[in-house]
Amino acid sequence: MPEPFKLLLSPELVRCAGLHFSKVLPTFPRRRFESLALDGFDGLEMKARAMQIATALQATLPTDFPSAAAAIEATLLPVAGDETLKDLRASDRGLAGWIVWSLGEFVARQGLEHPDRALACLRAITQRFSAEFAIRPFILAHPQRSFETLARWAGDPSPHVRRLVSEGSRPRLPWGIVLKPLVADPTPCLPLLAALQDDTSDYVRRSVANHLNDIAKDHPGVVAGWLEDHLPTASPNRRALLRHASRTLIKRGDRRVLAAWGIDAPFKGNADLSIDPSQIVLGQSLQLRLNLHSTSRTPLLLSIDYIVHHVRADGSSSPKIFKGWTLQLAPGKRRELVRQHPVRPITTRRYYAGTHRIDVQANGRVIASGRFELLG
Repeated sequence: MPEPFKLLLSPELVRCAGLHFSKVLPTFPRRRFESLALDGFDGLEMKARAMQIATALQATLPTDFPSAAAAIEATLLPVAGDETLKDLRASDRGLAGWIVWSLGEFVARQGLEHPDRALACLRAITQRFSAEFAIRPFILAHPQRSFETLARWAGDPSPHVRRLVSEGSRPRLPWGIVLKPLVADPTPCLPLLAALQDDTSDYVRRSVANHLNDIAKDHPGVVAGWLEDHLPTASPNRRALLRHASRTLIKRGDRRVLAAWGIDAPFKGNADLSIDPSQIVLGQSLQLRLNLHSTSRTPLLLSIDYIVHHVRADGSSSPKIFKGWTLQLAPGKRRELVRQHPVRPITTRRYYAGTHRIDVQANGRVIASGRFELLG
C-alpha cells in the first residue's frame, strides 16, 4: 500500500530546513522554528503541513523582507536550471522539492509590499519547486508589474521559469487561488501563451495547453478563435498542444472547434447502441457496444463521445461527457466500438438510483441513445 501523500513533507525535511537557515543566518532560532513547524504535525494533511511550516518561517525569519528573501535564496540547492523538478531533493547541499512549497508561501504572505524583490525570489524558487501557487497573489495585487515580469520570463533560459509564466497565470489552477479578473477577461494572458506555444520544452507546452483549456471553460469563443488563427500553420508539436487545449470544447461539441479540426461533418449512416447489463448496482460496470454503418459516399472523420445523464436526488439529471473514440470510417463500411464504463463511487459524484440515459455523439451531434437502471 502506498505511503500517505502527506509524508512527502516530513519532520526530517523540517529539520533540514532549520539546519540550512541556521547556516545562512547565525541568529536564526532553529529550535523555535522546528518546534512551531512540527507542533501537531502528525495529524496534519499535506497542504496544512506546508502552511504550518510557512507560518513558522514567518515567526522566525527576519521581518525585513529583502533580508528574508536573500536568506531563502541562500538555502536553495544549487541547480543548472533545467533539471526535472521531481528529481530534486533537499540535501546537505541545499533545499529543493516539497519543502520549498513553504518557502514560496512565505514569499506570497510577506512579500506583497516588495513585489520586485519577491518576484525575483520566486524565479529562484520555481527552479527547485514550482512557484505556481505563490505567484498568484502578486498577479492579483500587482497585475501590471506581474505581467511585465512574466513577459520577460517568457524568454528565460530555464524551462521552469517559462512554465511559471503560463502555469502561474492560469485562471483556474487546481489547488491555487482562482484569478477572478482573468476568469472574467483572459486577454492579458494571451500574448504570453502566444510566446510559449512553440516552446522547445514539452513541459512548457503542456502548461500552455492546460491554460488554454482553462480559458475554454469560460470563453469558448477565445479558444475557437485561437485555433482558427494558430492551427493552419501549426507544427506537429503545436498541433499536439492545440489538440490537448481543445479537449473540453471537442467533448462539448463546439461547432467552431470541431470545424477547425475538420470533424464537424454530420454522421451519415446508421448507429445502434447496446448497453449490457440493463440493470446494475453501484460498483459494477457497463459494456457499451456501438455499431456504426456508413452510408456516406466519402470517408467520415468522426470524434465520438458519450454522455451519461446521471440521476440527481430530485429526479432530474446531470450530464457528464466521457471521451470515446476518434476514427475514420470509409464509405459504406461498418465498425463496432466497445467500451467498459464503470459505475463506482468517486469523491466528485454522488450516485442515485433510477433510470440513466446514455447518448452517443459524433462530431457534436447525438446519433444513438440507450438506458440502464441503477438499483438502490
